Amino acid sequence: MNILVTLDRNYLPPLRVMLGSLLRNDPGETFEIYAIGDGLLPEDWAALEELCAGRGRIHPLEVPADLFADAPVARYWTRAMYYRLLAAELLPRSLDRVLYLDPDILVINPVRALYDTDLEGDLMAAATHTGLLAGITDPVNRLRLENYEAEAYYNSGVLVMDLSAMRREVRPGDIFDYAREHADILLLPDQDVLNGLYGGQILGVDDSLWNYDARRFDRYLLLSQGERDMDWVMDHTAILHFCGKRKPWNHSYQGRFSALYKHYQRLVERR
Repeated sequence: MNILVTLDRNYLPPLRVMLGSLLRNDPGETFEIYAIGDGLLPEDWAALEELCAGRGRIHPLEVPADLFADAPVARYWTRAMYYRLLAAELLPRSLDRVLYLDPDILVINPVRALYDTDLEGDLMAAATHTGLLAGITDPVNRLRLENYEAEAYYNSGVLVMDLSAMRREVRPGDIFDYAREHADILLLPDQDVLNGLYGGQILGVDDSLWNYDARRFDRYLLLSQGERDMDWVMDHTAILHFCGKRKPWNHSYQGRFSALYKHYQRLVERR
């Protein structure tokens, strides 16, 4: 199974936790993990290789500097935001599919079913987190991003990508032009660009299974009329996503899944 991750050194510890949880909870799989790591040192790569030894291989990816010669960047808007959008340009051409995962994730059940999703001709599969407010926020986002054909506003933290299709459809110049022309209205730049340009070519998947917003336990419980309680999550959810500014590796974090995250954190630290 091909996995794509992007990070800088600040996100190395949570990436290790994410990969550790992936390996532990998908014991029948082997993984080819492609990583774009800004500022990582040789010892960082060696530690990742040691973590995955026997179950997966780490493939550091080089990013051609000239690819971003025309990319708009700013202090809080770096070229790293484009990496997942340009996955088809950066990954080996021998790959036809990849699963992109943010570092702020726990994998608590197998992800093979997600990886094998029939994309039905779309470029990607992703989940939306709008939930109860979808009737309000989705139309607003369509107007804001001018993507009127999109069915929803998708979270970019978990993406199944058809790389062959993306090589035909996704152009770096289109991405850079959109970012430049819409700079004033981009709130979450990489996610907004993804939705603005390709929202109409994304297949929606069930967020409660494949991109569970760890901040919203009560919402999932309410929408399911009490069915999707903690036992249901542990049995069925594959990917817990710690969205937002509050992260579970910080001491001040008090979210519902804090203890679970610390458990996986300790398992990785003991390796």
